[in-house]
Amino acid sequence: MPKELWKGNEAIAEAAVRAGLEAYFGYPITPQTEILEYLSRRMPELGRTFVQAESELGAINMVYGAACTGVRVMSSSSSPGVSLMMEGISYIAGTEVPTVLVNVMRGGPGLGNIAPAQGDYNQAVHGGGHGDYQPIVLAPASVQEAIDLTVLSFDLAEKYRAICMVILDGCVGQMMEPAEMPEMRPVHRENWDWNTDAKMGKRERRILSSIYIDPVDEEQTNLRLLNRWKTIQANEVRYKEYFLDDAEIVIVGFGTAGRVSLSAVRTAREQGIKVGLLRPITVSPFPYEALDQLSGRVDAFLVTEMNSGQMLEDVRLAVKGRVPVEFYGRLGGVVPFPDEILSEIHRMAKVKLGTDVHPRDAWLERMAHIV
Repeated sequence: MPKELWKGNEAIAEAAVRAGLEAYFGYPITPQTEILEYLSRRMPELGRTFVQAESELGAINMVYGAACTGVRVMSSSSSPGVSLMMEGISYIAGTEVPTVLVNVMRGGPGLGNIAPAQGDYNQAVHGGGHGDYQPIVLAPASVQEAIDLTVLSFDLAEKYRAICMVILDGCVGQMMEPAEMPEMRPVHRENWDWNTDAKMGKRERRILSSIYIDPVDEEQTNLRLLNRWKTIQANEVRYKEYFLDDAEIVIVGFGTAGRVSLSAVRTAREQGIKVGLLRPITVSPFPYEALDQLSGRVDAFLVTEMNSGQMLEDVRLAVKGRVPVEFYGRLGGVVPFPDEILSEIHRMAKVKLGTDVHPRDAWLERMAHIV
């Protein structure tokens, strides 16, 4: 199909429709409201279900109920709205029903602002709700990726009976780019056999619940989820590599931070600096093995994020102290410019780096002029 000009949020909405979305429940909050607005028109056109709930709490529990029927279901929100959904998200994880959630992140903490940020990384990747569960988390850096990953999210959620989150900052949600839409898929419903489906756990009756009163039953459920997560880790890690063949410095950034970093990397390459970029697409499961292998042949890493260094800790865990890991972040909805990342690349190329100071502390000292 030919490319058309799409706004990120609206592209996500249409991609979900074409992936077979049958029911959407949400509540308006900037900067993701266009997803809800677009679906408020598109879903009724196709005879599908759209409900603007009374709140994010209502929306996520409607999602929970719809997911139990086997339809492809989705909700979307932005940072504080997703926080309100956390109890329902944990119930969905405990019940093992597939669900897609989209978080167009904004500045925080608290109500914050409506500017683009990446402060929800820990909430999404390391489990915002209570209990032992891991969602699959996808992080697009362009409108086309937002389309492709939205479609993929439904397939992954269904394949693993899991929550799949698409997290993007407001830049990707609000920007317009040429992009290609997939063909329309037919709507279908899962018809689970609760008695024999090992993925769901054997259940005597068609009663879906996240309640396991007996601790032994709860432990078995947690172990089943953990074993499923090991399968996801083995099969679903995704990332993109740029200029890594001879790189001496490697930047790690996701979403817009990774996209901005790529511009800086290209400029640095033109200036003769051997620098590359690894951009995680699945931030959960995280590409630990790829970073582990890189740490055996590069001199240093630079983590770039639009937060205070949340993915930073996952990179440090992968690198295991073998080479220095530096950090550069912007907070509160401030988007870094490529020149800022380029300055960090120049600094790292000129000075001898160590591992004795936490990279966040060193970064804070360099940012003292802003406070």
